[in-house]
Amino acid sequence: MPEETRIVITGIGLTAPNGNNLAEFRQNLLAGKSGVGTIETHYMGEVIAGLCDFDPLKYQRKKELRRGTRAGSVAVYSAHEAIADAKLDLDSLDKSRIGIYLGITEHGNVETENEIYNIKQYDFNVAVWSHHHNPRTVANSPAGEVTLNTGITGPHYTLGAACAAGNIGLIQGLQMLRLGEVDLALAGGISETPHTFGVFASFKNEGALASHPDPQKASRPFDRDRNGIVVSEGGCVCVLERLNEALERGAKIYGEIVGYAINSDAFDYILPNPPRQAECMNLALKKAGISASDIDIINTHATATPEGDKAECQALREVIGNNSNAYINNTKSYIGHTMGAAGALELAGNLPSFEDHIVHPTINVDNLDPDCALKNLVINEPRKVDKVDYILNNSFGMLGINSALIVKRFAE
Repeated sequence: MPEETRIVITGIGLTAPNGNNLAEFRQNLLAGKSGVGTIETHYMGEVIAGLCDFDPLKYQRKKELRRGTRAGSVAVYSAHEAIADAKLDLDSLDKSRIGIYLGITEHGNVETENEIYNIKQYDFNVAVWSHHHNPRTVANSPAGEVTLNTGITGPHYTLGAACAAGNIGLIQGLQMLRLGEVDLALAGGISETPHTFGVFASFKNEGALASHPDPQKASRPFDRDRNGIVVSEGGCVCVLERLNEALERGAKIYGEIVGYAINSDAFDYILPNPPRQAECMNLALKKAGISASDIDIINTHATATPEGDKAECQALREVIGNNSNAYINNTKSYIGHTMGAAGALELAGNLPSFEDHIVHPTINVDNLDPDCALKNLVINEPRKVDKVDYILNNSFGMLGINSALIVKRFAE
């Protein structure tokens, strides 16, 4: 079998509840700064959530904002920031050879709920229903809005993969580059989830919506008293290139994607299956050609639900054993669960560790759950380590979709 084409990350654009670029995001992760607050939502009043504060008019006109979606704005902002970070001149590139692959958890809920809320004020007269509804709610909308804004004419689509979607967007970009379908991929994940009340209501009725007197402490993976998910929005788009082309143009390389895997629990609509999660991690390790002992950082998916965190820790014990030297952290403790963006955002926040050898911690762990007491779990304070050569990024989702991504420190 011929050696696979090497794929590298050369640009990162993001917006998170605690940062609008990688440098700001990383600084706040090391400083323990949360981006979680409260918002008002239909029918439920005040809820705990994480919102981004990027400037949508930086790359869009007001007309675009009126016709498009919040997810589209997050995607457009993140894509432009990634292109700028990669030092690419978009107008000098063949835009038909650029692909856009964005993971989402869900899309269309926000627009549908808002339109129903609006027509209720008019005795359900559908004449006031927005004629923009259909293009706003088609599943390719966030990626498609990027093409409309940038003039990119290559393939675009979103990948519905629940909360594994950010990783899966990156995996799809890598695969399309290896197939030769595109020469440049804008890949990652997007979420506008806090703008739909239904997600909050469903999590609350399920007993999985986080609560805490201090919103910034509500997202607390691995803590004995954790009580659910903080719903958040965000986006992260990475520029992916084939290594030889990145080297030819002298690009900065954040890391090389060397392993990945996607599998299914086939178990339950919501509850995770630790053996299948472990299988997914092992498949990614096999594809990377390394063992679990080679991994230096594991960014966990843990969402701060009692059963979910425990299940992932069980899976990790199966994969890495008790003698692993890997340092384990979690990003949702800072920003909540950014759903479709989570995998890509959480990976991005850890990539600077290749250079500074610092592992950002999991915050808000006041009483560690014994079932989550993994060796080298980095809690509340950053940890300086001797080396970081490999990062494993976990991202799992409802209906039992699992993803694992392994990025290596770049070395020619």
